[in-house]
Amino acid sequence: MMRPIIEFCSSNTSTEDVMPRLEENPEYDVVEYGCLNNCGQCYAQPYAMVNGEIVAADSPAALYDAIIAKIKEAEAWESLDID
Repeated sequence: MMRPIIEFCSSNTSTEDVMPRLEENPEYDVVEYGCLNNCGQCYAQPYAMVNGEIVAADSPAALYDAIIAKIKEAEAWESLDID
């Protein structure tokens, strides 16, 4: 199974409590960049990129939950055996 890649923008300070919580899980690759080139999104609300897709929410707590949901969704797709 592929490890989820969760990317954060260092300018989005509303995610500073979310990132450490995700880093506690050794199954996740959590990365912070200076900029993810989504400045409008970054200014408007907490967000991260999960496996290359934007995940956003109205609060840091909701963002954490949305990231976990996105990871579980990806894992469910990976578990489907389509041959």
